[in-house]
Parts: sequence; structure tokens; C-alpha cells
Amino acid sequence: MLRRRKPRIHWARHLVPAVTALVAATLLPLSPLGTSPAHAATVRESRPVYSYDDAIRESVWVDTKLDGDADGRTDRVAVDIVRPREAARQGRKVPVIMDASPYYSCCGRGNESQTKTYDANGKPVLFPLFYDNYFVPRGYATVLVDLAGTNRSDGCVDVGGRSDIQSAKAVVDWLNGRATGYSAASGGKPVKASWSNGRTGMIGKSYDGTIANGVAATGVKGLKTIVPIGAISSWYDYYFAKGAALFGSGPDGLAYRVESDAAHGRCAAVQKRLVDGAPRSGDWTGLWSARDYVPDARKVRASVFAVHGMQDLNVRTKHLGQWWNALADAGVERKIWLSQAGHVDPFDFRRGTWVKTLHRWFDHYLLGIDNGIERTPMADIERAPDQWSTDRVWPPSGTRQTTLRPAPGTTPGVGVLGTERARPGATAAFTDDPRLSESDWAADIDRPTAAKAGFSTPPLTKDLRLSGSGTVTVTATPSTSSAHLSAVLVDLGPDTIRDYGGAGEGIVTLDDRTCWGSSTAGDSACFKVTAADTEAVEQTVFSRGWADLGHHADARKGRPLTPGKPYTITLDLAATDHVVPAGHRLGLIIAGTDAGLLEPPTTTPRLTLDLNRTSARLPLAGSLRTEGAAPGAAPSPSPSSERLRGIRTPHIESPLPLR
Repeated sequence: MLRRRKPRIHWARHLVPAVTALVAATLLPLSPLGTSPAHAATVRESRPVYSYDDAIRESVWVDTKLDGDADGRTDRVAVDIVRPREAARQGRKVPVIMDASPYYSCCGRGNESQTKTYDANGKPVLFPLFYDNYFVPRGYATVLVDLAGTNRSDGCVDVGGRSDIQSAKAVVDWLNGRATGYSAASGGKPVKASWSNGRTGMIGKSYDGTIANGVAATGVKGLKTIVPIGAISSWYDYYFAKGAALFGSGPDGLAYRVESDAAHGRCAAVQKRLVDGAPRSGDWTGLWSARDYVPDARKVRASVFAVHGMQDLNVRTKHLGQWWNALADAGVERKIWLSQAGHVDPFDFRRGTWVKTLHRWFDHYLLGIDNGIERTPMADIERAPDQWSTDRVWPPSGTRQTTLRPAPGTTPGVGVLGTERARPGATAAFTDDPRLSESDWAADIDRPTAAKAGFSTPPLTKDLRLSGSGTVTVTATPSTSSAHLSAVLVDLGPDTIRDYGGAGEGIVTLDDRTCWGSSTAGDSACFKVTAADTEAVEQTVFSRGWADLGHHADARKGRPLTPGKPYTITLDLAATDHVVPAGHRLGLIIAGTDAGLLEPPTTTPRLTLDLNRTSARLPLAGSLRTEGAAPGAAPSPSPSSERLRGIRTPHIESPLPLR
């Protein structure tokens, strides 16, 4: 279950920004807020008073104090900066919005896959995304960092490890006068960030947001807020689910893809360490411990505005759930948006509201403006395409873990789900079929099929909200020495949802453009419009979890199974916030390999479930109310020759760079 906790409030967090804003307003004839000094205290948002066309554009190489490529010299990472020239002339120091990424040359950023561009002298021209166009005229600097081993940086990519995190942390240190920058990739003159007030906010989607999480977990001073979008919190959980492999390759494949051509030649040793430290067995190693940011959430000083697609099958919401819990336990100030889309940036599913909200967020945490953003509802949740609701806290008050149990139905192979425990000796069985996915299972939940065990409640008499993270505990007897398990929750009933399995993962890109900020000849503020890509369905899979049964005794180390022996294991369901409407049914499916998302085991097992010892603990905001007084004993649906129509599960062929 996801946890709520009142955030810790430090007096300095509010006093220092207020003093900073007051001093800036009284010392300068023109404040970056576009107001006179006398009115600065009442301003509620920064205004575009600075020239973007005339902004300073420069590159600095920051020393990371690491030698990742073992060439005898400490690595320098390339930092491209755009900042208001007028503020520099006035001696006014500005805050920073920073996006540290490995994708600025290999894969691009945003829906239009923008990469950095430079003029003939190497001076930066195009800064991907809208942050520079929108925020520089409002008194911010935008800083884009090439992670070590990518684009114009030294060193090697180590996929979320020390080098990756230090690439960005060193820049935060440089912005605060604690690290050294140079005017060139090698040699050059020392460069100080004398224009920076040190207050930094990190933002980014996917790998970039992951780096923001990792840097915040170091507790670095000067990092005031992070905005991780579809971000990883533990790299093991990106590649494995309790021992079951989620992709056909490990972190070495991603590292090779994002590395610069020069890094390919000098980073073979780092590549080997990534291969050796990430065995495909799914066992936990020291490599994963060094890439797990969750235990260090207690060090986070920054506020956190987390955004995630509830149908993100690339960076699954398990990452969000465990990070959110850890931040809650640490009392970190936080806010959350949950969409119905997949691995998609909010700029592409809620553009106008996103820009306005992000503007207020950065104004508050980086400029110290008392605009009330921290007092607004904590959570925005997409209930239907482009339809949003809010919650004061998340998960909402009253959410409780409730145990539901599968049981045999009146029709063999079509089970029921309710509050009553199945009788001792009750079983269900299936044979792993790696060709079938969760969509196939859900489509046939009311039909006896060999590849899954399906259970459903009677129709609900009241809306049922599930909000947070759940678990499914399974006792299963395998017929072979290896077995994978999947558990999925299904909303059984008609709906119109975002087509998260489509090419745009819930959005479609149109030809028209809208503009967000100022443009130059080389850097346009205008981006293609998007719209919701919707699909009418008869069932919706809304949460899932996976595991290797060989990791039943120790989540960090697997072992061969003894055929015919029962084993008990708990699968972690990805965080969600879903309402099953009255009249619909809630379904639970337990099966083997989830095709397109989970790699199959080395054998093809038949698994027999002990239903008396199998249960689901689900985060219900309210109680389960169904037709009939005893849902656990209700008759199962009559077998149907019709398959339920849903979203086809996408096949995630390669890690993060995919939209």
C-alpha cells in the first residue's frame, strides 16, 4: 500500500526564498517578475521580461572528480547553458532548471525526438524541449547536461550508477561553487557559475527523471526540487521482477546504445562490469545495490513533483509506488500526477495545464514566490481520457488494504473472487504459454482456457476505487524446475480509455503546432499538437505484477524448483488509481509468462494453485459491494464463446528510449 505522511517543514525552506525574493526586488530596478520593487512581495508569478533572442548561450565542462574510463584524467561532462543576458548585466543571480540526459545526441528528447545542435564554433543553438523557451524569459537559466560517455562528455555510461549520478551532481555542486568547470573539454580556463544563485530544480522524463531521483537521493545541497516523469527508482526493478527478466538484455545494451562513438572505444571495461554484474538469472548483486535509490530517500532535501502513466509498461508504476512510500516515510514535500497513458510526457497529454502548473511549481521552489502551489491538492488523476480528478492527499484518506480471495466457481475453469477463503483442497491449474499475454488472458476470463486461472467478482453495486500498491500471494506447485508467475487486475466492463498499446501509448500527434515561450531562428518554441488516442473496450487490465517462483525463499537469489513441491511467493502489483464502476466486475488473473513483457522460463511448466492459500491484498478506498450477500460463494459467469475486447499489450522490444 502507498503511504501518506505529513511532510517535514523546515523554517529555512520558507524563510530563505522569501529573503531571496525580497533582496532581489529591492536591489534591482527591474525584477525578473516583471514588477516594480514595491510590488514584488505581492507578485504571484514570474513574467517573460527578458529577451530570449539575446540570451547568453554557452558551454562549460564540469569536472566530476571520477575517472570512469581509466585514462588517467578525471572526467568532464558537457554542460550547455542558456540564461538571460539582462540579469547578467545587472549582476542578478538566477536559479536553474536542469535536465541531465544521455539522449541529447543518440535518441532525442520529447515527442519530436529533438537533439542538441551547435553552430560552426561549437556554440549551442537548439536546446530540446520547451524549458528554455518558456523559462529563460522569466528569469531562469536552463542547463542541459550530457551524462558521462554521451554526446560531448568524457567518461563512460554506467546506467544509473556512480558515474551517471555524479555527472549531474557535480553540476549542482558547480552551480553552488563547490566544483570546477572549464571552458573546454580538455585544458581550457576555469569557469565559475557566478551568475547562478545555486537554487536548482531537476526535471526529466524516463532516464532523465531517473537521474533526478538519484541525485536527490545523495542529499546534495542546492537541489531544491525535482520533477521526475516516468522515472526509475531502482534499476533492478527496471530489468527484473523478483527474479523474472523483463527485457531480453541487461544494462549493457542500453549503455552501448546511448554512448558516443568515442566512448565505445574506451569503455569496454565498464561494459564488461555491467554484463558481469547483471546476470540474467535475476539474482541481486552489488551492481543493483548501487543503483537502488529508494533506501536513500531519507537523504532527499528537495521537494518532489512526480508524474507517471498508470499504463507505463516501460518504466512501470512499481517504481513510482516504492519511491512515493519512501518519500512519505521521510516526510518529503511532494505532489503527483497519474495519467491513463503509457510512457508519455505530460506536455503531450495535458499541455496547457502542465505548463501552468510547472510554472507555479518552479516559481515557488526556485524563485520563492508564495503562490500557494504547495497548498493545492496533492494528486491529479486522469479518470477518463482528458478528464481529471484531484485528491487532497494520495492515496486518499480511508484507503485500506483489503484481502480478496479466489475460489472455484460453478463452472470448471471459471473462478470467483470475493472475501471468503476457498475450501481446503480447492485448486486451479494452468500451463505456461509464452505466446499469450495479459490481454489474451483478460479477453478469455469468462472462458475456461489452459493458459490461465481467472477469477471475478459479481457485478458491483457501488463504484470501487483501488488506490495504491497491492500484492498477490500465490501457493503453486510446478511440474518443472523453473516457473514464472504473472498476476493482473482487470476491470470487466465497457469503457473508453487511452490506447496505451498503440504507437503513441495513448496519444496521437497532429500537424498543428502551439507555441510555449519565445523562439529564435535555431530554436523554436512551437511544438506539434497532440490528442488522446482512445479505444472502446470491454475490459481493462489496470495493474500487474510478475515473479520467478525460484525466488520464493529469497527475492535476491533464485534456486531450482522441485517438481511436485508447493511453493509460496508474493507478487508486487504496480501502483495504480483506478475506479471499477458499479455494474462492472473486478477480475484477478494468475498465469505464467506475460508475452511481450516478461521473458519465459527455461522450461514450460504446468502450475497448480492452492486456492485456500492464495489471496490478493488490494488498496481499497471503500468496501467491496456486489450483487448477492456472499460474493465469495457467488456463481461464476456462464462460459461465453465471445472474447472480451481490450487493448493489445505492447511488446517492449528495448528499454528506455522508446516512447
